Amino acid sequence: MTYNFDPDRWLDNELAALEHERRQTEMTDAEYEERHAALMDRYYDMVDRLDRTYQLPSQN
Repeated sequence: MTYNFDPDRWLDNELAALEHERRQTEMTDAEYEERHAALMDRYYDMVDRLDRTYQLPSQN
């Protein structure tokens, strides 16, 4: 099975959406930084999972 998912493109889209929301609302710098950090955490977790070989859970 191959994945046609591009995590870098996903991140670019999410960052663009965050920037758009920041321009359209009265988002504080602190809120923006918090949401940006959470987004980056999700991205790094996702890349970590995608970089591993898929394994089924053990049937002990």
